[in-house]
Amino acid sequence: MSHRIVSLIASATEIVCALGFERELVGRSHECDHPPGVARLPTCSSSKVQVAASSRAIDDQVQAIVRDGLSVYSVDPVLLDRLAPTVIVTQTQCEVCAVSLRDVERAVCDLVRSHPAIVSLEPMALADVWSDIRAVAAALGEPARGEELVARLTGRLEVLRAATSTLRPRPSIACVEWIDPLMMTGNWVPELVECAGGVDSLGEAGKHSGHMDIDELVAADPDVIAIMPCGFDIERAEREMPALTGRPEWRRLSAVRAGRVVITDGNQYFNRPGPRVVESAEILAECLHPGRFDFGHRARGWRNWEPGRFR
Repeated sequence: MSHRIVSLIASATEIVCALGFERELVGRSHECDHPPGVARLPTCSSSKVQVAASSRAIDDQVQAIVRDGLSVYSVDPVLLDRLAPTVIVTQTQCEVCAVSLRDVERAVCDLVRSHPAIVSLEPMALADVWSDIRAVAAALGEPARGEELVARLTGRLEVLRAATSTLRPRPSIACVEWIDPLMMTGNWVPELVECAGGVDSLGEAGKHSGHMDIDELVAADPDVIAIMPCGFDIERAEREMPALTGRPEWRRLSAVRAGRVVITDGNQYFNRPGPRVVESAEILAECLHPGRFDFGHRARGWRNWEPGRFR
């Protein structure tokens, strides 16, 4: 049975492809960029936010849009109708991360004559990521592929967990999901930290990321600070760092004084609840235990923060 699949979230696109259905994708979101072959697909969504703005300005825009009860993304119903999908995959976990279920349902009800099935993902923790993979596989009529993919991914994480389980000490780490205003990661990231042999100082597994005062970061004083802003690659995150490093409290942090601040590609890894959560855990292991683990992610997935690089 063939499908015509539209994915409106980057992590879902990666799931679809990992399940072996890349050739059946007919449309994607404006943020879907992996694997590289999906670039050929028409883009079915657009952002209402000026993403070239500063971290603070982006947050202000998002908050204003959300206060008005709107999604920060728009979906193109005319294009959706022309693509005639049989399955549309979106997400309800965070409307800042994907076209909202409400917008998709409105577009489908109004104009999409192919009457596609809508698969809505809602990942809050690692177990939900595995459930979402199974849900996509089931919707595409291949539940066995979902079980096989989940087994491969969880198996790789268990190998890493076993390799880090006896390491002492277990360094503490603060994972920064947004620089200005300051936000710490939640959801699946604390679980990845634990798997990588660390202790998350401020994040809480299974809970949404939360705003944090810098005094709370100072009080936690983690051994390592990992910068992983949602939607930013390494270079973009580095450009935003002065909003944090310019604060007098920054220099009081042990991780700063010890040179243990790392910048990661939060866009490609930590903020995509799909197959590459495994690579995200490997990146954390490399950052937490330098010299002990090398999965080849340095420079591509993370690098050490260099003071003054973007002053």
